[in-house]
Amino acid sequence: MTMNVFESIGDKTERAADIGEKYIDASREYFKLKLFQQLAFSVSMVAKLLAVGSLLVLALIFAAFAGAITIGDLLENMALGYLSVAGIFLLIGLLIYASRGSISCYVIKKMGTKFFSEDEDE
Repeated sequence: MTMNVFESIGDKTERAADIGEKYIDASREYFKLKLFQQLAFSVSMVAKLLAVGSLLVLALIFAAFAGAITIGDLLENMALGYLSVAGIFLLIGLLIYASRGSISCYVIKKMGTKFFSEDEDE
């Protein structure tokens, strides 16, 4: 009878160890898939940002030249037109620099909700 108790304890311990190993293996696979998903999301976001951003920068360059020429024609001095556009860019740059903290907080919040809300769905 005592042998049956020890055998039963041994069987249950062995089954618990097997279940624990399966859980660890499943968790490892889950974390690999989750890491792949987040890396794929990040890489695709960077690729889209580069594609759209480069086109927007080209459009901004052409718009800046057109604006500088137009302002230069209005002021009858091309140098003042280009300086005016440069001043506008300088002001925009200073405004962005002054609000860099709030921009960082906004980006972190948006990225945090994207990465961590997916865990709650599962």
